[in-house]
Amino acid sequence: MSAAALPAEPVYLPFEPGPYRMAMGLVARDPAELIELDERYSDEMAQRRALLDTRREDVFAVTPGSEAARAEVLERLAELLPQRFPAWFARDGHHLDNRLTGERWNLRDPGYDPLEVAGRLVQEDLCLLRPEPDGPVLTAAVLCFPSRWRLHEKIGRPLAAVHGTVPFYAERLARPVDRLMGQLKPGKLVERLNWSMSDDPTLFQPGGKWRREANIAITPENAGDALVLRVERQTLSSLPASGGVLFTIRVHVYPLATIAARPDIAARLADAVRALPEPMQHYKSLIPFRDAVLTYLDRRGPASRPFADA
Repeated sequence: MSAAALPAEPVYLPFEPGPYRMAMGLVARDPAELIELDERYSDEMAQRRALLDTRREDVFAVTPGSEAARAEVLERLAELLPQRFPAWFARDGHHLDNRLTGERWNLRDPGYDPLEVAGRLVQEDLCLLRPEPDGPVLTAAVLCFPSRWRLHEKIGRPLAAVHGTVPFYAERLARPVDRLMGQLKPGKLVERLNWSMSDDPTLFQPGGKWRREANIAITPENAGDALVLRVERQTLSSLPASGGVLFTIRVHVYPLATIAARPDIAARLADAVRALPEPMQHYKSLIPFRDAVLTYLDRRGPASRPFADA
């Protein structure tokens, strides 16, 4: 079946006017919503296969002791995908058919690590965490579309250290996140959204944070075409058989011109950009084109909106 039959890519707008608040922003979801499947599937899966085939050391990593959790993730997907998407996935005993790619996987002997097979089935990146007395540890991951972080630098480290460079994380989120990992109940799914802006639409972005140098190529006139809104849909759920936690990341990249087409959305995004503290602007590499994007958004906001940075 062609990818044209798949649903349209959802559009998430996780920014609001008002003062900046760093919070988990968790929302309970139906566990069946663990995975998205949309019109971007064919293209994204081709990219994932290429990365796993040619740059595996950059996008796949495991630690000893994570074997049971890796197998549990594949088994969960092998159950969920045919149930939720029966037009595109079918299971026959220990075989799983992906009708979108024409692949047939032997779940007893898939030929790859089970976590890698899981990463070859879905558009989400899949990270495994193991609760520990000193905080959850990143034990395994298939991370094809990182938002400017390198898996080999984070694997095997506590979650607080994984987020060590994120402004305000240690003082505002580290303890609540660590507590959450130990409180996730089987059969529950929570979701959060995270956004940034970029002058690079590439999904695979292992580097690029902390930029300050001005990008003079981006102007108020071309910002809509030159910039993208990058949104991560993240979910957390428990892996009860292995005692681990599954953290999924689905990356959406939207042209800024599309997002700013509605005046009210352009105004909301401008307010959110202005509200970001300087350390967070630096971390997100927003500073090189901040002035250009704000002028661009203000010109598309409500006619009565003052140009706050004029």
